[in-house]
Amino acid sequence: MIGLGTYAFFWQHSERAGTPLSLAGAFAATRDLGVDLFQICDYAPLDTMSDAELSDAAAAARHLGLTIELGTKGVEPQHLRRYLELAEVFDAQLVRSMLYSPTSRPTLAEAEAQLRSVVGEYEASGVTLALETYEQVATRDLIGLVENVASDSVGICLDPGNIVARLEHPRDCVEQTAALVKNVHAKDFAFARQDGWVGFTYSGAPMGAGLHDYPHLLEKVRPRERGINEIVEHWLPWQGDAETTVHTEREWTRTTVDYLRSTT
Repeated sequence: MIGLGTYAFFWQHSERAGTPLSLAGAFAATRDLGVDLFQICDYAPLDTMSDAELSDAAAAARHLGLTIELGTKGVEPQHLRRYLELAEVFDAQLVRSMLYSPTSRPTLAEAEAQLRSVVGEYEASGVTLALETYEQVATRDLIGLVENVASDSVGICLDPGNIVARLEHPRDCVEQTAALVKNVHAKDFAFARQDGWVGFTYSGAPMGAGLHDYPHLLEKVRPRERGINEIVEHWLPWQGDAETTVHTEREWTRTTVDYLRSTT
């Protein structure tokens, strides 16, 4: 299933937008594109919402017919248990996370122990935990961790653009993780020369216009055949002013959704 994530609304949610878009507003914009899935990922207000506010947000999603996934950072047991509680509120069946959080950087052995302490609870709740590929953890280490935990409820959230900062190749990341993927972050990326031709900037590109060989990902991972959701994100640089940036962000979202639909 194609979904949108909060990173598709990064600038619209930010204070630089003037009037930041609410979570309910992002839900409505998602539905307006005919998309039925939304991943609330690294959305800071979620951690400070009251029970009533959380219930209202979940009700707004259900009213629009949206399926919800959640995303956070860290594998501390108490934190993952909190997101299991939030998953129940939102009827979410997937939580995306990363090994490190702002307050914790476990070793691989520590992360394995932490995951083992909560994996049974995720299994019992029918919720999948998807750990994202990113530059702070080597892909081979993340794969080893998931394989050691050895639970169908723990897998990988594949974002091959992230690992370029480790000098890993996106195609290698796709091929190495394919069998363990539970979730995909769909965005394109490219290098551009900086002014004066001194160095490069690595950032986002409209889907299909950058370096991401998405057909290769579809071939190796087979997300549609395996029921793996593809969540639209962006790495959109600030475009000089809020109006232009927000307009571009919306256009990139539409472009990505159209691209993904064209490949079905």
